[in-house]
Amino acid sequence: MSPDEHPVGDAHPYLRAATAGLRHHTRLLATRASQPSDRHHLDTLHAHLTDLHRLLDQLAEHTRPERPASGRHLATAHTRLWQAADAVHAAFHLLPAASDGTGCHPERLPEGPPVLTICQRHLAASHVVRRKTTPADLAS
Repeated sequence: MSPDEHPVGDAHPYLRAATAGLRHHTRLLATRASQPSDRHHLDTLHAHLTDLHRLLDQLAEHTRPERPASGRHLATAHTRLWQAADAVHAAFHLLPAASDGTGCHPERLPEGPPVLTICQRHLAASHVVRRKTTPADLAS
């Protein structure tokens, strides 16, 4: 077997681990169903969505030349994932900040306050979207 070939079960170990983490988090949230989402959860979800967005972008780029129809479907998924990340970003800003004394302390965080971290991540992802997606595609 060449180094580029992977057994089916070994092809995407990190993606499988991330999927397991999301399933665990979903089960955990189901036990706390009466509590609304908070900014921390939405920030983490946004990070996952933007990482998946980047992965789909790469998959679409590699698939499109050999299999254009599959590449178009991946590009559509790429657009839909951006729409989901955009909605989560908007929801993040509509939630109140923590007021229990555990709120944002930018001087303690080397990367800056969380509200800026999600916005920086969102802005970086939006640059990719603007390069590869038309406004009409985003509106549909």
